[in-house]
Amino acid sequence: MTIPNPAPSAEEAARIRADLITAIVLVGLGLLITYLSWSMDRLEMRRIHPSTIPGLVPLFLGVALTLCGGLLAWRSARLDSKQGGAALLRTLVSWPALRVLAVLGLALVYTLGLVGRMPFWLASSLFIFSFVLLFETMLADRPASLPRTLIWGLVVALGAGIGIHYVFGQVFLVRLP
Repeated sequence: MTIPNPAPSAEEAARIRADLITAIVLVGLGLLITYLSWSMDRLEMRRIHPSTIPGLVPLFLGVALTLCGGLLAWRSARLDSKQGGAALLRTLVSWPALRVLAVLGLALVYTLGLVGRMPFWLASSLFIFSFVLLFETMLADRPASLPRTLIWGLVVALGAGIGIHYVFGQVFLVRLP
């Protein structure tokens, strides 16, 4: 006797559809890695033993990624429902998705725009200050007052920026960008 599966909730349907899309991307990436590893030069003309293939480890990783992606795709395709696409779309245009996009945008501005163009402590301080200001005022569920957030963000940003510079540059002797 089998018990029929109840219909998944909207959140589960979105997660299952996202898993299916992720699985397809992983299978494609795994196949690409496998192909590129297989087609690498064997270096036999340099009298290097054939078992020491330069792309051997990436080949195994590509095969493993393809297999794991295939398993995920099989599971997700078996559980997928028709409402999964609409639920996933609703999730992608939601408030939490906007927060994730804001984090990605800040990280891109920090890594591609600030680091290397100014002192590292100042770039880190600007990133932290922008992050605190954005997520405590505009993207918060219950926004804090702007003057309090400005002071708090400035203190945290300067403390963290100078602390990072001191710890890594002076204590651990790491050359910062």
